[in-house]
Amino acid sequence: MRKWSWLGIIILIFTMVISTILKIEQTALLIFLASIVAIIPFLISFEHKKPKPRDLMPIVVLSAIAVAGRMLLVAFPNFKPVTAIVIIAGMAFGAESGFMTGALSALVSNIFFGQGPWTPWQMLAWGLIGYVAGILAVKNLLKKTWAILLYGIVASLCFGLIMDTWTVLGFIQPATIQQALTTYGLGMAFNLSHAISTVVFLVPINKPWLRQLKRIKLKFDLT
Repeated sequence: MRKWSWLGIIILIFTMVISTILKIEQTALLIFLASIVAIIPFLISFEHKKPKPRDLMPIVVLSAIAVAGRMLLVAFPNFKPVTAIVIIAGMAFGAESGFMTGALSALVSNIFFGQGPWTPWQMLAWGLIGYVAGILAVKNLLKKTWAILLYGIVASLCFGLIMDTWTVLGFIQPATIQQALTTYGLGMAFNLSHAISTVVFLVPINKPWLRQLKRIKLKFDLT
């Protein structure tokens, strides 16, 4: 089922490339719709596991904590605990739950920060961070603290890259290499701040949270 989850990503990338090459005027609308399409297979993959109500509680609680953290630190751009919490969710409860935590955190928090065409992109970016964290955890690639922190840095930078790419393709017409490099360059400070914040939050929570969440998972037989 997971292989179908990546079909949406392929469709999104194809739409981005074709829209850019053909210089389609409605590029922003097309990639907005494609980003929504990219999310759907991941949601279907989660639903395919037929989760019970109790399986949803950790996702809801962790998403609520992520939303609260994002709101409390509103004065500090890109210095948020969301990515760290999404990574922990994926490691503790699996790839699909990690994706749902990331996507739900973006959707709900934007009720307060403002919904817009950027919301599906944030849902996809944070969702993928949780999804990949779950896959890496199953493969025992995140057993060491340094590996978790390294993934947090890479994931944060990839989040920024995804959002900057959406800005370039959706709002810079016609998009040129020089304009793209300028956009990526201007976003670097925010992306580094995001990476630093992820590490800052992962250091104190990764061991105790993972230990307790895995204990809850076993105790209540969560899928």
